[in-house]
Amino acid sequence: MNKTELSAAIAAKTGLTKKDAEAALNATVSVISDALKADDKVLLVGFGSFETKSRPARKARNPRTGEEIQIAASKAPVFKAGKALKELVNG
Repeated sequence: MNKTELSAAIAAKTGLTKKDAEAALNATVSVISDALKADDKVLLVGFGSFETKSRPARKARNPRTGEEIQIAASKAPVFKAGKALKELVNG
């Protein structure tokens, strides 16, 4: 399911217009993105949580040349499914 299909499904479930459903979806994604950028955790009870994990700097090797390279530290967004969502998916 892509973003257009998701907004159409939201419109069908809520009775909103497709345009309003798309705006609500865009706002939700934007708010979650802004929260993660600020290192906040977003918890949706029964669904799951969005947070960032820090990855330390490390050394790696270029497989083609064998040259050692330095990979900078970074943060990665992570989603952890909640118990209710796991149970729903697993039947």
